[in-house]
Parts: sequence; structure tokens; C-alpha cells
Amino acid sequence: MSELSQDSSAPAAASSNRSDGAPESTSAATAPRLPWIGASALSQQTLELASKVAGSASTVLITGESGAGKDQLARWIHEEGPRRDSPFMKIDCASLPPELVESELFGHEKGAFTGAIATKRGRLEIALSGTIVLDEVAALAPGIQAKLLRVLEERTFERLGGSDLLRLNARLIALTNADLQRAVSAGHFREDLFFRLNVLAIEVPPLRARRDDIRAIAAHFLERLSALHSRANLSLSDSAMLLLESHDWPGNVRELRNAVEHAVIFAVGEELRPEDFPAILQAARGGRSLLSGLRSLEELERDAIRATLEATRYKIGRTAEVLGVSRKTLLAMRRKYGLLDK
Repeated sequence: MSELSQDSSAPAAASSNRSDGAPESTSAATAPRLPWIGASALSQQTLELASKVAGSASTVLITGESGAGKDQLARWIHEEGPRRDSPFMKIDCASLPPELVESELFGHEKGAFTGAIATKRGRLEIALSGTIVLDEVAALAPGIQAKLLRVLEERTFERLGGSDLLRLNARLIALTNADLQRAVSAGHFREDLFFRLNVLAIEVPPLRARRDDIRAIAAHFLERLSALHSRANLSLSDSAMLLLESHDWPGNVRELRNAVEHAVIFAVGEELRPEDFPAILQAARGGRSLLSGLRSLEELERDAIRATLEATRYKIGRTAEVLGVSRKTLLAMRRKYGLLDK
């Protein structure tokens, strides 16, 4: 069975996305294979396109909603192609300031700018014949867009502050959840760069469009997260699976993973039931759980946040990850409900 999922909890599904936005490097020769779980028609079509571009050296543009699995597909393309034994590197263009993105991509010479105390090779140089993934490419500053266009056209580049011309041998894969054509029309993204990136384009469909994949993906996460949290013999009840399959998953596969982890942590018995999942899923069932109970959505939300904080020993980052919200949102919720540190 073909596989599609997002999971940073286990080696078989290790994600290369770091929370601090720093670039990552992985050698496919030693890194575990990423799973792609999904037997739906849309998943199969996506994999068919990916398999066709895997053997090519052309630039790939992968689009899709946040959390849908764009970075996993990029890694799958790398591993299925002839570059599988070469480095796989990823840069989060949205999380890093423009000057750092430029330095990480092109490298710099000693003294190129304040703080450049030594020569540093950039990702374009270090990647050799591997793959470089530019995550959220729409966030690149105009100046870097111009330099990237030159790299794609001439396959050469220079370190910041340097004059030696270096050759690009790596393949570039660009990821974005933005509408680049609209960004071009608005003047935020270079049209010529868009055409250079849009050589081979693949759109990752949202999870709500491939509901036939939800059961298999949820089972995969349950297996991995049960082991991570030392909760052996857990299973999904039929009612819990119905809840998962009926949810629209605006956060896509990432949201599903967080929901399953939430249930694994809070489940009392060995069978996960609907009430073990986040309150937002309960409300999305058409209000059935709220109408049949005596607690409001705010009460459910407050109790879920309190229980998660206690389970993580009030570690804000971990609690936010389990609940599927940002740190900023979690801190606002704590203030709202008076949930202070213990």
C-alpha cells in the first residue's frame, strides 16, 4: 500500500521540519524512509505524478494547504530518485529573517557582513548533487527572489562577499501554501521566478478531499504514538473512527496527528472513544455531544487545556503541540481561563 502521513514521533516517519526554523540536512543513505499512507484515488494520482518527476533533474513546485504533507512528498521524490544517497536539505523561508536565508542558501566569505567571522558554505554548495527544499518559497524577500532566479537560469552562484563562481548541482524543490499566481498579480512575487519554479507542479490535496485515507493514517499515528507514550494495546472504537472520518480537518494531516496524540494521552481504557479527542472535534460533530451533555464548549476547552498542561507538566511548547494550537494562542487561553503555572 502506498503511504502518506506526517509524523515526527517515530523514525519511520521522521519530519525534517524544525520548530526553530533552522535549515536541516539529512543524508538519504542513513535517514529512515518517510511513509506515505493512503489508498484513495487522489493519493494514488499524487504518487503517480511524484514518481514521474522523481527521476528528473528539473525544479519541482509543490503546492497545497498547510499540514497536507508537502514536505513529505518532497522527501518521497528525493528518496525515489537517483539523488537518494545524496544530501536532503530544507530551509524554512518564512521562519528565518531575509539576511539569514540568503546566507544559508549562498554561504558567505569571512568579513562579508558584521558577525561573519569565518567563511561559511551555503546549502547550495553543501548539497552537492542532492536536493534542496525551499519551504514557503512565497515568503522570500524580493532581493533573494532575484538571486534565486539567476541561480535557476545559470546554475551558478557566488557566496556573499565572494567573487568565485560556484556551480549548482543540486535539485531544487519549492513548497508553498500560497497562491503564487495571485502573489504575482499583487506584485509580491516575481513572475519570471514563478515560471522558473513552475516547471513540474504537483498539488497535494487536502485531507478532507481524501477521506478514504483517514482510517489508515489514524491507525498509523495510533501505532507510533502509542509506542511513544508507552500506551500499549490501544485501539480506535468505531464511534471514534466515525468522528475522525466526519471531521473536515482544516489543519489536514498535522491536525489529525495532534488529535490522535491527544486521545492517546487522555484515554482511560485501551479503546479510544470520541470523548478522548480534542473538544473542537466534539463541537464539529454537529453539536451532538454538547446537546447531550451538560457542559459548554468553553468548559470542554478549559478542561482539555488544564489536563494537557498537567500531563506535560506545564511545558508550553509541548502542550501547544498536543492541542494543535500556537504558543501565542495557548498563552491567551491560559489567561482567559486562569490556568497558571503550578
